[in-house]
Amino acid sequence: MSKIKEYTNGEVTIVWKPEKCIHSGICAKGLPRVFQPMVRPWINIDAAKTETLVDQVKACPSGALSYYMNDKKDKTSEVLEAHVEVLEDGPLLVYGTLHISHKDGTQEVKNKTTAFCRCGHSGNKPFCDGSHAKENFKG
Repeated sequence: MSKIKEYTNGEVTIVWKPEKCIHSGICAKGLPRVFQPMVRPWINIDAAKTETLVDQVKACPSGALSYYMNDKKDKTSEVLEAHVEVLEDGPLLVYGTLHISHKDGTQEVKNKTTAFCRCGHSGNKPFCDGSHAKENFKG
């Protein structure tokens, strides 16, 4: 059974699914006072405002971090502008809701941020699994 942890400040709840994490470090680099991998608990949700937390969680390339607003009427977590970002020496990040058709005919929907492999070494193609780091991918 996979472990899921939740951290809340009353307004927003950050959900962490460690098995999905590709250890890009985007969270810790973006909000180092909030995301502290060497401290337990590693997410100090009170170290930033809700809007800042939400913006940083949206940047998570693996989907290991997600969030939901505690007020059921607040639909902020359902809105994400679609755009693409190429990470230097890393994956292609696609933000938004994607309908993916795999070569075997299966389909899936990805929400928020999806990291696509650019290095060719991922064991989870077409998605990034962090292999680019150990393979010293440059691109």
